[in-house]
Amino acid sequence: MISGKASLLSATSLIVAVMATGAIAADFDWKAHEGEKVTFLVNSNPIGNLLVEHKAEFEELTGIELVVDGYQEQQMRQRLMTVMNARSDEVDVFMTLPSREGMQFAAAGWYKDLSDYTRDDVSPDYDFSGFGKALIDAATFDGKFTGVPLNLEGPLLYYRTDVFEKCDIAEPDSIQAMADAAAKLKDCADLTPYATRGLAPALPYTFSGFMRNMGGQYMVDGKSALCSDDSKKAIQLYADLLKNYGPPGAVNYSFQQLTALYGGGRSAMSYESSNEFGTIMESGEREKDTAIIPLPAGPGGSHPTVIGWALAISGYSDNADAAWYFLQWASSPEMQAKLALKGIAPPRPAVADSADYKAWLSESPVRQQWQAALSTLASTGSSQIGYPIIGNPESRQYIGQAVGDVLLGSKTVDEACAAADASLNDLIARD
Repeated sequence: MISGKASLLSATSLIVAVMATGAIAADFDWKAHEGEKVTFLVNSNPIGNLLVEHKAEFEELTGIELVVDGYQEQQMRQRLMTVMNARSDEVDVFMTLPSREGMQFAAAGWYKDLSDYTRDDVSPDYDFSGFGKALIDAATFDGKFTGVPLNLEGPLLYYRTDVFEKCDIAEPDSIQAMADAAAKLKDCADLTPYATRGLAPALPYTFSGFMRNMGGQYMVDGKSALCSDDSKKAIQLYADLLKNYGPPGAVNYSFQQLTALYGGGRSAMSYESSNEFGTIMESGEREKDTAIIPLPAGPGGSHPTVIGWALAISGYSDNADAAWYFLQWASSPEMQAKLALKGIAPPRPAVADSADYKAWLSESPVRQQWQAALSTLASTGSSQIGYPIIGNPESRQYIGQAVGDVLLGSKTVDEACAAADASLNDLIARD
């Protein structure tokens, strides 16, 4: 039982804290860094492109000039590596995937710790506590908070309801049923039956759910387990689906090619990022003939992939205070509500529950399916893509190479996984 004196002290402390927070909020000035310049290294994916589209709003609100340095994802990463290895101050803000490079970048000092900013320099309506705890935890390393969440995402299966109906195919309720559907589509329909990522560094994003659903896992007892029976089955199935039913040149496919193929009506199934929803639906045609579900379960159950992009400030930035204003604007409830209406799943539950967002979902059954699938990912998904080590980005290359070798027929699955395991175990030992 808490004493009256202790209760009074607690209440007094709470009042002081609230008053302090109120003072900070009252003193907050969006124009505090007017005339300064912030350079944004942006991934030209749907989230990055939408943020850039609203660039003028940020500049008008703050008086800060936003310099955009935009690239496709692989080129963006190469540019970031060059800048960071040189300890250069030419990039202030960059997009990052904590699930991919978080441990590596934090260990290298490439992230600025944002903890003090989130406590001491926030606008009255920012509501930092409105982010889900899991997303904040995912971007926290050794007690340092490194990136504000921008979205919630994961790979989903988009499929053509009109083509499935024509070919008398039911919605796949298992991975095997999905493979069976692809075989029927090859004989029944004049379009690519199935497509997903084949490009080595991008492939683990879609492969990881396959592996878990087939019963596999990346590491067992501190060693690579890509050659376990279940993981080998996952590699073989993933490669066979693309080899037998995928588009020509599938080994070079990432999200851009998949979205163009499915959005243009040239594939019947596409296992791709939930982030591509808005782009796929732009023409209006796919909104009429598409259904969306998580990856169907396999022998190992259903363990979909769920991650989120974040915005980070470079540990070498000379403009960190102004950069924080950009992070705060880009991840604010107002901006994320705008992105949500363009098909970017909001990382703030309050935005997902808003009347405007619910009204937007209600306008189309496929939007509701997309949100329902994302809710499944959020509640049951895993953010592990590649190996849970500092060398995670490099581990993904070995995973992608192994699947690619089987897809191209240059190695058997046993040869491919053995070569990958050897490299991966060396990588784990260096961690």
